[in-house]
Amino acid sequence: MSTLSYIESNRERFLEELFQLLRIPSISADSAFAGDVRKCAESVAEFLTKAGAENVVLEETAGYPIVYGEKIIDPSLPTVLVYGHYDVQPSVPNELWHTPPFEPTIKDGKIYARGACDDKGQFFMHVKAFETMMQTQSLTCNVKFMIEGEEEVGSSNLGTYCRNNKEKLKADVILISDTGILANDIPSIDVGLRGLSYVEVEVTGPNIDLHSGVYGGAVANPINVLCTMIASLHDENRHITIPGFYDDVLEVSVEDRDSLARIPFDLEEYKKHLDIDDVLGEKGFSTIERTGIRPTLDVNGIWGGYIGEGAKTVLPSKAFAKISMRLVPNQSSDKITELFQKHFESIAPASVKVKVSPHHGGEPVLTPTNSVPFKAASLAMLDTFGVEPIATRGGGSIPIVALFEKELQTKTVLMGFGLDTDAIHSPNEHYGVFNYFKGIETIPRFFHHFAELNK
Repeated sequence: MSTLSYIESNRERFLEELFQLLRIPSISADSAFAGDVRKCAESVAEFLTKAGAENVVLEETAGYPIVYGEKIIDPSLPTVLVYGHYDVQPSVPNELWHTPPFEPTIKDGKIYARGACDDKGQFFMHVKAFETMMQTQSLTCNVKFMIEGEEEVGSSNLGTYCRNNKEKLKADVILISDTGILANDIPSIDVGLRGLSYVEVEVTGPNIDLHSGVYGGAVANPINVLCTMIASLHDENRHITIPGFYDDVLEVSVEDRDSLARIPFDLEEYKKHLDIDDVLGEKGFSTIERTGIRPTLDVNGIWGGYIGEGAKTVLPSKAFAKISMRLVPNQSSDKITELFQKHFESIAPASVKVKVSPHHGGEPVLTPTNSVPFKAASLAMLDTFGVEPIATRGGGSIPIVALFEKELQTKTVLMGFGLDTDAIHSPNEHYGVFNYFKGIETIPRFFHHFAELNK
């Protein structure tokens, strides 16, 4: 039986098994769901075992376990290490979901559920593709699986695991599906990812909340001060004003910018989809460039004072904000965090105290397009989509790519199948049924071409 025939004959089961994972609220950021996160790990291990993997085990860490499994068919053949994550983002605010976030629902050809695209639907493609290759006797490479449960909270224990298991994880390439394609008829492969520096800031004024009538105008309001400080982090051209922020930025060549300009992109459709009247970003760069090759600074959350029902005329004691900075090649997350902290503290007026608490970070990556792994991925997509994929640069961050290169000395291929419109991290996250099965169909072709190109 061919791989396509096997996939088609097991189509409904492949969907239902994915739904079983999607029903588990494996929210790693909330300790109330700790039991569900572990339950999800156990389910992943069970599915890997049933698919034909050997030596499947829950590798315990200081946090949530990493699911490991392997199938070594011939030590002389190349080895593919598949990475994914079974943890998901919180589903709140739940009232904005059109269907329950942990009850997968298919509507208009899309699977709606938290984790449908990021990353259960995408890593599970590899499990089902592996099963398909095993059942059709078409597995051409050794394969190892490493599916973790802390990606959404910074993968803080993954580095330790990699350092302690270098021989076990030894591979010729790391294959990740946690990214996307430009469109269902325009395949693409991310060759660049931005890094990340994530911090929380706290601004403190008086030692207690005060009556705004008695003290307003005489004592600094931390919310007002925080807003002013945040506003000053960009100039009129949306250029980040932190001294030294751009010192290490790798300037993109004219040729690469021309290549990005050839990516199909409809600005009017982009604005219509987001229900905005105009875009906003760094002057001198296109929307695609702003989200792929330029660093950014954004406030992800801000709070303080009274936010309950009705009115309370309070001058708050504290104000807080969470801020993320996306970084581009050559920038260091540690250095940027240090520059931010120094600058933010320096612009605070004497009327308040400022505390900057780093959360987590990750390094930017740029992968070669002339490598065997990239060529194998490109040929695989050509086989299944009928057109060659476009090399793109993703705006998001997958810090483990740089970690793998450092700890395992192994290059990564980012062969994802999601779409920008899949609402990952947002209410009503979804993943196309087409994309799910196209991934299952394409992954075996990657294995085929990777083996052929390594002969």
